Amino acid sequence: MIAAIIVLATILAMEFVAWSSHKYIMHGFGWGWHRDHHERHDRFFEKNDLYALVGAAISISFFAIGSPLVRGAAAWWPGTWIGLGVLGYGIIYTLVHDGLVHHRWFHWVPKRGYAKRLVQAHKLHHATVGKEGGVSFGFVFARDPAVLKRELKSQRERGIAVLREAVD
Repeated sequence: MIAAIIVLATILAMEFVAWSSHKYIMHGFGWGWHRDHHERHDRFFEKNDLYALVGAAISISFFAIGSPLVRGAAAWWPGTWIGLGVLGYGIIYTLVHDGLVHHRWFHWVPKRGYAKRLVQAHKLHHATVGKEGGVSFGFVFARDPAVLKRELKSQRERGIAVLREAVD
């Protein structure tokens, strides 16, 4: 039971880690890897996919920390379950963000409900040009699109964000 709680808590915590990484790393000093995710292209792979390798390395590291085969008596038993939670979040991210939102694995356009809200929120995230400004940096939890539109409008008025419609 405690293992399941650790896995679920890790999956939930990973949304905060992903949000923070997306806002402050991917749209900051890591923009070089993330930029092509915001640009149109016809390649299957993006430099942005390197972030998935970083997530995999984090998951593998926790598995190793928790493994008696790797660490012997020094193994930290929660590490295995944290590693599983990081892996679980990666699978959810791949299905929801890459699959549903960006149609990399399947093409389904939700007409209502939370799936539609996720797609709308991420489209609003991609509404800005460049790494400055923007809204909705999470991947699994999405805020109300109406609120996000107001935030984008405010950013544009303050000169923080340049919206795609303004340049296209």
